Amino acid sequence: MKKDIRSYTFEELQNEMELLGEKKFRSSQIYEWLHVKLADSFEEMTNLSKPLREKLEAEYTIWPLEMLERQVSELDGTNKFLFQLQDDHVVESVLMRYKHGNSVCISSQVGCRMGCRFCASTIGGLERNLSASEMVGQIYQIQKISGERVHNVVVMGTGEPLDNYDNFLEFIRILTDEHGLNISQRNVTVSTCGIVPRIKELAKENLQITLALSLHGATQEKRQKLMPVAKQYNLQEVLEACDFYFRETGRRITFEYSLVAGVNDAAEDAKELIAICSPRNCHLNLIPVNPIKERDFVQPSRQSAEKFKKNLEKYGINVTIRREMGSDIDGACGQLRRKHAKKQKDKEEI
Repeated sequence: MKKDIRSYTFEELQNEMELLGEKKFRSSQIYEWLHVKLADSFEEMTNLSKPLREKLEAEYTIWPLEMLERQVSELDGTNKFLFQLQDDHVVESVLMRYKHGNSVCISSQVGCRMGCRFCASTIGGLERNLSASEMVGQIYQIQKISGERVHNVVVMGTGEPLDNYDNFLEFIRILTDEHGLNISQRNVTVSTCGIVPRIKELAKENLQITLALSLHGATQEKRQKLMPVAKQYNLQEVLEACDFYFRETGRRITFEYSLVAGVNDAAEDAKELIAICSPRNCHLNLIPVNPIKERDFVQPSRQSAEKFKKNLEKYGINVTIRREMGSDIDGACGQLRRKHAKKQKDKEEI
């Protein structure tokens, strides 16, 4: 089987070229074609000799990502993409345009096994992990399709990145390498539902990425109702792991909190959140839940969300309500992929 050349870090590619008997500078040329010029084939690499291109073609592959669907919001220009992988699995990615630059949200797995109750991504479970090249490939395809530079990357699409730890690390190293896109590590955010051993490992990787914890419940009991992973790692353990990450990296933690009407948006919930956030250097991001038809969760009114936010601000909590992007398209994570799967199933049944 051919090797996935886009999944190699710069150092790994240098080693590969040495094994092929090629001069070291060839790795710089190839890396630039893959990660700066965003080549999808070896034929495009015109400053390489024909024999070398043939050698690369024989040994390696550049796995393609094919755009199946693109939805563009008429409200704010958000783009939602559905990409097909080489084995016909599909993943979602989102391009969001802000004044401070373009952000891309990518998937790290096909499906997810974490089972968070408000999330469409996890319905149907985990199919497989994405390779590092499939993760960077989403960003590269979006840059090519939009013709615009990506400034910020959030790994908050389908999947739990820390459940795909080794590939995720390779992805970070490729994405932020000075020989490639060279996106600052400080412009990368990874979201986790709280896999404690991996958070601690990540803290020691000498990276400067932002860790965002999916909190969603301010007590163990409430969190457990929404997130099955809480049965394995209790809230206190998770918060201690976040504190360790902050001590090791100096990077402020972000807590993500999906606001669900009548479930976790009462004054009592705010009080419990204050107890968590007050002693910590953190940012709290409130996310009015995106309703999905498979669940009966209801989004709180804007007025109710603002009241909840003000209640927290009175106690000096650094808090924002996430701006809703692309609300007129399939905005909730996993919706577009599920719609595609349903279409495919309907076709097969005809």
